Amino acid sequence: MKLTNIGKIAIIVLVVGAAALLYNYFGPQIKVLESKNVATIDVQHDDVNVTTTSAQAALPSEAVSTASKPLINISGYAWNAQSGIIAANGGPRTTQGSLMEKNGINLSLTRQDWLSELRNNQMKFIEAFDQGKDFPAEGSAGIMIMGDGAPFYISSTQQALDEKYGKGKYNLKIVGSVGKSVGEDKLIGPVTWKLNPQAAKGAYISTVIGDGDWVVAVNWAAINGIKVNPDPNTYDPDALNFKAAKNDDFVEAAKEFITSQKQELEYELKVVKNGKTTGEVIKKKIDGCATWTPADKMVFDEVPGVTDIVSTKEFNNQMPCVLIMPNEWCKKHPDVVGGILKASLEASNQMKQYDGWRQFASKAVAKTFNSETPDFWYKTFKGYSEIKNGLPINVGGSQVMNLADNKKYFGLAQGETSRYEKVYNQVSNYLKDLNPAGFNDNVKQITPYADVLDLSYLSGITGIDEGTATTANYDRTASALVGKGAWQINFATGKADIMANSYKTLQTILNLLVQAESGKIELYGHTDNVGNAAANQTLSDERAKAVKAWLKSRGIPENRFQAVQGKGQSEPAEDNSTADGRTKNRRVEVVIKN
Repeated sequence: MKLTNIGKIAIIVLVVGAAALLYNYFGPQIKVLESKNVATIDVQHDDVNVTTTSAQAALPSEAVSTASKPLINISGYAWNAQSGIIAANGGPRTTQGSLMEKNGINLSLTRQDWLSELRNNQMKFIEAFDQGKDFPAEGSAGIMIMGDGAPFYISSTQQALDEKYGKGKYNLKIVGSVGKSVGEDKLIGPVTWKLNPQAAKGAYISTVIGDGDWVVAVNWAAINGIKVNPDPNTYDPDALNFKAAKNDDFVEAAKEFITSQKQELEYELKVVKNGKTTGEVIKKKIDGCATWTPADKMVFDEVPGVTDIVSTKEFNNQMPCVLIMPNEWCKKHPDVVGGILKASLEASNQMKQYDGWRQFASKAVAKTFNSETPDFWYKTFKGYSEIKNGLPINVGGSQVMNLADNKKYFGLAQGETSRYEKVYNQVSNYLKDLNPAGFNDNVKQITPYADVLDLSYLSGITGIDEGTATTANYDRTASALVGKGAWQINFATGKADIMANSYKTLQTILNLLVQAESGKIELYGHTDNVGNAAANQTLSDERAKAVKAWLKSRGIPENRFQAVQGKGQSEPAEDNSTADGRTKNRRVEVVIKN
């Protein structure tokens, strides 16, 4: 019997679930997924946000277009970063006078908050296309998700496509970005985590594992030297622990946190140490969640004592809203793909300049998502801060992306390198190193970065004023701590020459710094206590400067460094009486502040 695509996905889910049960209920000392420290950091020299100077376009009608064009469906999360494509369409269906209609497109935009259903929608479309339908009514030609969740989504879906149709017959491609998150996606938890990140060790956090908000939390853990437990069915008191949200739904992640806190609901988990169960069982409430708007507001309204710990405001290049489509269908209809992108980027251009377009977009978003009010989406698009239960909180925060933003972000503009490549590769490393929820046991390989993009449709767009890039302002003193982590960077004995075995660590640091492009950097060198204290002070200074020089050679500008100095042997992290302790004391601390 030939299994359907949905059947195969269901079997994968059952296999993962069965493996999780074995992990959770077999006797003590069974080998389980081990908590690990992960590497991360890459922040570029300026932000991706372009000013434009085009004339104001007429706002479209709210009446549905009557143009006789084939209907195309694109589905995506309820997410303000989609405001540009929604405004271009005039709402959930292409309207009269809209930019989509003017570009010859008839588009349906569908809200879908379940990652599993987004996958099913795309698989249904490809199945109908394989059966000879040119513009299938089934499923979705494109899906819009967080770009940092693309390694997880594309790799798992690509495997299902290869198994169903044969390797390489159908391939998913990212064709561009319509926006990005700049604060909306966040880790929420007790204020103690913000004051002292190490207080989050042992935390239990609800989220969609493998998706972008999980990445926000993992990035933060990496910067602060906190281990990550990749197994949602065990509990490590020395790591961040994650609960998989029901239905892979970001709203459910928030609801489960709220319920656990308000109803004292606890979950039974086996305790692990160093990748093995200890025989102990713990009952644990959910301590926080990683989610986005409108779920962040739900949490702040319901749970006292919590605030946003870190967000895409700090990692402002981490999370583009990418459009993923089947390559073979796109190649057959390049004008349609180009028209969708052109209309979306034109609308984004208008929203950057004119409040009337932002107001119209908010109305169209409320109608498309069938949620909240236009005023809610207008306010949360920009993002706002307030005091809630005596604590400062931040809600929302998104940006639309025009053509110039896309060219800069993906490295198509002259003199630019791809910021997204660093994001994609960083998250791919997380999946490989952590194996979250048994990912590597079920997905044979992560699709390489070189195979996931087709930017030809962006490159082919003409007739748009691309504007002038803005420059990030680093002429300030940053004080708000984003993260502080000690990185084991190896140097030649008694010298400041970086050893080759540390280049991967340095690349990880660079990757995090690119994602947190608005942050300023402090570097502190440390030594063990072997030798003369004065000589160690000089050596630690030189080693901090060596790391700075490496980062500068790869694009981090001088004015992002607000402190580069050595601490000598004065602040040991471990006991200098052991060889292991001395090794850990020979380190460089990287601090990011906003």
